[in-house]
Amino acid sequence: MLFLAVMGSSCTFLAPPPFDEARWRRQVESAVPEGLYALHDRDGRFFNPWTEVPHGGFIRLLRWRLTPGDPYTPEEESFQPAFIPELRARIEAMPNGDFVAWLGHGSFLLRLGGDYWLLDPMLSERALLPRRLTPPALTLEELRGLPGVLHVILSHNHYDHLDKATLQALPAGARRIYAPLGLAGLIRDYTGIQPVEMDWWQTVDAGNGIRIVCLPAQHWSRRIGQGRNKSLWASFLIITPERTVYFGGDSGYFIGYREIGRRYPGIDLALLPLTAYHPRWFMHYAHMNAPEVLDAFEDLGARTMIPTQWGAFRLGNEPIGYPILDLKRVTAARSIDASSVIIMDIGQLHPLGDVVDKVD
Repeated sequence: MLFLAVMGSSCTFLAPPPFDEARWRRQVESAVPEGLYALHDRDGRFFNPWTEVPHGGFIRLLRWRLTPGDPYTPEEESFQPAFIPELRARIEAMPNGDFVAWLGHGSFLLRLGGDYWLLDPMLSERALLPRRLTPPALTLEELRGLPGVLHVILSHNHYDHLDKATLQALPAGARRIYAPLGLAGLIRDYTGIQPVEMDWWQTVDAGNGIRIVCLPAQHWSRRIGQGRNKSLWASFLIITPERTVYFGGDSGYFIGYREIGRRYPGIDLALLPLTAYHPRWFMHYAHMNAPEVLDAFEDLGARTMIPTQWGAFRLGNEPIGYPILDLKRVTAARSIDASSVIIMDIGQLHPLGDVVDKVD
C-alpha cells in the first residue's frame, strides 16, 4: 500500500499542472498603470509591484525538469537561423549609415549616428551551463577590434545576458555601460569601467543628442555571488535625433508595454524577447510566447519589430528555432504585415535607413 501511495504521488508530481491562458491574461489586464511607478525594492530585494510572481521556488523548478515535455515535429527540432560570416569585415566596408546586426541570442550591435551600441553582449560558448548551439557573429577577438565609440547596455544579470568573458573583451573604444540598479560592483570588477546605474523611468544624456531611458520589464535576477533579485532588471529606449529603438531585454508580457508606448510614441524599432516559453505553466510570468510578443509590439506602437533570444541556447523545452516558426504562424493568422516583423540571421547587418527612418 505504501508503494502504491508513493507511486501515485510521483505520477501526480510528474504530470504537468494545468495552465489557463485566459485566466493569465485576465491577471495581466487587471494590473493598473500606477503599479508601474510604485516602490519596487524592499529589504534589499527588487520585485515587480504590478503583478504577483508565481510561488514554488525549487520545488516548482524540479517539477518542470521532471515533467515530460510536449513533442515537436522534425522541422521544429531542426530549424535554426542561418549564419552569415565576416560581420566585422562587412561593418568596416560600410563606413556610414545606421544599422542593426544580430550577434546571436539577445546580443545586438547597432550603429546610430556614428556611435556603436552593444546590447546584452554574450559571445561565450556557455551561459553558465546551457551550451551554445549556433556560433555568435563575432568572436571575442573580433569584438576587441571593433572601431569607434562604443556604448554598452545590459538588461539584467542572467548569464545569457551578462557574460564576464565578453565584457572583459570590450574594445578600447568602450566609453559607457548602462545597467539597472545593483550591477555597478560586478561590472566594475569585470571591466574596470564605472557603469551608469539606472532605475526604471530614469533618463540619462548619452551625448550627441542621444538619450537613454531605463524602463520596467517583468522578470527577475539571480547569479552566483548575487542573491535572487538583489539587482534590478530593465528594458531600455535609445532615443536619437533620427530614430527611437526599444530594447526589451528579457520579460514576460505585462501592461508596461502599453504605458511605454503611451509615454514614448513613435518607436521605430522594437527588439522583443521570444524564447523559453514552454512549458507555459512554468514560463509564462518571465517570458512571452509568440502571441504575446505580437501584442507587446502592438502595445508599443512600434513601426517594426525584431524577435530576439531565439536560435542559440535551448533554455526552455522548445527547440531553438521553434519560436520563429511559431511567430510566423501567428503573424499569418493575425494578417499582420510580414514586412513589419524582421526575422534576422546570425551575422546579418540590416541597414536602418530604408526601414525605420522617422516620418515628418
